[in-house]
Amino acid sequence: MSTPFPVQDPSTGAPVCPRHPDRVSYVSCQRCGRPTCPDCQRSAAVGVQCVDCVRESTKAVPSRRTIFGGVARAGRPVITMTMMAICVVAFALDLAIPKGFIFQNFAYAPFLTESEPWRMVTSAFLHSTNFMHIAFNMYALWILGNALEPAFGRARFLAIYLVSALAGSVGVLLLSPIDTVVVGASGAVFGLFGALFVVQKKRGGDLRQIVVLLLINAAIGFIIPNIAWQAHLGGLIAGVLCAAAVAYAPTKNRALIQWGGIGAVALLLVGLTLWKVSTFPIIIFG
Repeated sequence: MSTPFPVQDPSTGAPVCPRHPDRVSYVSCQRCGRPTCPDCQRSAAVGVQCVDCVRESTKAVPSRRTIFGGVARAGRPVITMTMMAICVVAFALDLAIPKGFIFQNFAYAPFLTESEPWRMVTSAFLHSTNFMHIAFNMYALWILGNALEPAFGRARFLAIYLVSALAGSVGVLLLSPIDTVVVGASGAVFGLFGALFVVQKKRGGDLRQIVVLLLINAAIGFIIPNIAWQAHLGGLIAGVLCAAAVAYAPTKNRALIQWGGIGAVALLLVGLTLWKVSTFPIIIFG
């Protein structure tokens, strides 16, 4: 605890630093008035403050918040760039490592859900060897991430992204044949599309462009073969639900309600997964 009175050496009466009693200091903190040695001095707007006062004043300053309660940070969208980097590195490794090691060990298929459930998330960071597949998803992720990450804050944005990625796999699990193999960030990207729709509606913005983009991308999933529209649908629904929990949470207990809502969506996905796996036929060998 700080004291407004200088600390003195009892033998000499000279002021000493309270953090380092063996050091005499005639420089006092401008805030608490205690002596402070060079190691404990911090430059302030006026004069010098001790390290304890600087720490206390930092705690007293409230952190800036985004419109939806996240911690506001200046600069580039770090989470968006990190997700993109992981996808690009995984794509490069899949091309570089022979025999499809990355694809075989991290892609998702419903029949692998019970034995290797982590694939439901890892598959969202993989893409086919078709360059257009990853290029489209990374472009969409960059555009959506730049719009949503500053609004939600890093933690909430990451949570919505990952839950949407999981929901994409749950959509495949529920609606696709058991041997369907899927990879791609499309489920998570559609989750961000859904989140952007919620944000625009909350802000009273124009929804027509977002609806048109959603319809076009949804149609592509039915027109072009080998595109898992089931993952798109699952991610979209989860993204809407998570974003609604964040955007429409009341001011009182906002963080608790937001994280509780996202957690409820995640628990719902886990419950649907367990239920669907329980309906799988039992294969008896021998």
